[in-house]
Amino acid sequence: MNRKSLFSRALALSPGRLHFAAHSHHLWPDASFEAQQQAWLDANRHADRKWDLVFDAVIPEAQRQVAAELNLPSPDSIVFSSNTHDLLLRVFSAFERGPVRILSTDGEFHSFRRQADRWEEAGQAVVTRVPLQPFDTFAERFVDAARAGGHDWIVVSQVFFRTGGLFDRIGDLAALARPQGPWVLVDGYHGFMATPTDLSAVADRIFYVAGGYKYAMAGEGACFLHAPDGFAPRPVVTGWFSEFGDLSGPPGGVPYRSDGGRFWGATFDCSALYRFNAARRALAGAGLDTAAVADHARTLATMVQEAVQAGRAGPLSEAEILNPVRGDAPRARFLALRHPDAAAWRARLLEADVVADVRDDVIRFGFGLYQDQADVQGLIAAARAL
Repeated sequence: MNRKSLFSRALALSPGRLHFAAHSHHLWPDASFEAQQQAWLDANRHADRKWDLVFDAVIPEAQRQVAAELNLPSPDSIVFSSNTHDLLLRVFSAFERGPVRILSTDGEFHSFRRQADRWEEAGQAVVTRVPLQPFDTFAERFVDAARAGGHDWIVVSQVFFRTGGLFDRIGDLAALARPQGPWVLVDGYHGFMATPTDLSAVADRIFYVAGGYKYAMAGEGACFLHAPDGFAPRPVVTGWFSEFGDLSGPPGGVPYRSDGGRFWGATFDCSALYRFNAARRALAGAGLDTAAVADHARTLATMVQEAVQAGRAGPLSEAEILNPVRGDAPRARFLALRHPDAAAWRARLLEADVVADVRDDVIRFGFGLYQDQADVQGLIAAARAL
């Protein structure tokens, strides 16, 4: 089938555009349009009883979809929220004493980076940041720092948002995790549905947070947390949705669920979960899984990489590729090119209706199902014309 046909509505809205920012703002598939309409219809058809439908059908389907994607033993470890920042706050609030000693990196996404800076400024945390560079030695240096001990919380990205580097030592961190500390949280925002991810061996020891804004093609609002049993049993930041289910707790105290539901918040816009479920169903109906989509993206990324390395991509050929494609190894769904002129290149490409994005001196090109090899040739031609 023509995979681009899954995105006919989005592509028709800007037919001349070459959108190579699937890693930043993924276009929405046609199935999400109908799902958004269904959310409206259900909200008005059921009115006050809408939440019965949401908790009986929509949320369980989304939990099953996440659990299947990550090979988790139970969907009950999954809880949803509108953004990952909200989920980070809830996990942090579960520490019984402070300041919380955090081990992390200098390359985390802004949701954690800014909040960690403020926690530290307020005296609520002490943060040790392991530098990403040189990346060839990063994993070993980070694991060594974690094994040295003295930390309450270990936070690291599965795929780093700026450079596209992939951290492949989650199992080593999970081996250190204990309910009494340290806790390990993996930020999977650039890993979930970007590269096949199997958490079955570590699901009982790590937290995993991600969302649907990018590769899950659900847009804003479909973020989730996988929470292992026995870790962080009583978060201080807690919403009234956590009052439903099998509850336990100290006599006279605030009760909590023992599964992932202990991290529920309060009322939120559930339409994102309609879109997430619909996008997952559309992929299944087309016979596509994450591995197939990743293979397609790898093929397109390889074309761009070869053009850059062969000097056929104009000034882009002067850039350093931070995360080159290497065989079939798991990787980010984007190429990150570092050069002082990255921001200027992006601006010129936008003038030509070619969309990429920039993080400091790194221009990023993301790949997905709504691009084909002809689109990549268009990108390369636009780069030569810079």
